[in-house]
Amino acid sequence: MSAGLPLVYACSGCSSAAQMTNHLALTLDRAGVAEMSCIAGVGGGVTGLVRTAQRGRPILALDGCVLKCVAACLARAGVVADTHLVLSDYGVKKRLHADFSSAEAQQVYAAEVLPAAQALRDALAARHPRGPDDRGRLPPAGGGD
Repeated sequence: MSAGLPLVYACSGCSSAAQMTNHLALTLDRAGVAEMSCIAGVGGGVTGLVRTAQRGRPILALDGCVLKCVAACLARAGVVADTHLVLSDYGVKKRLHADFSSAEAQQVYAAEVLPAAQALRDALAARHPRGPDDRGRLPPAGGGD
């Protein structure tokens, strides 16, 4: 766990739009821009995953469609995402039994997802310029000295 990064949650459902959210979240995670966590565990009430969501780290929620399953799962845990992107708002179509377009995913990533994640990461770094301690805990905002 890297407390110096925002969390990203993806709906990861069965549609093309949902699978695109999963791909985008994994891309952020692998690039070190955000840390992907498990929305199924949050929605299912898995204690450790709910605690992770509730710790106060900035959260980027990626939903594929207007059902907004990620936002609903977070709400069950009493959490509201700092930034919530719904891919259908950017023209991504929800298709069943079909894969998402890699070209469309790259476009949405560059135009919407990456800038949103970077803004959350930069805001977190500004609040905690020293970063996490050796146990991964962030000091209180303002330094905590």
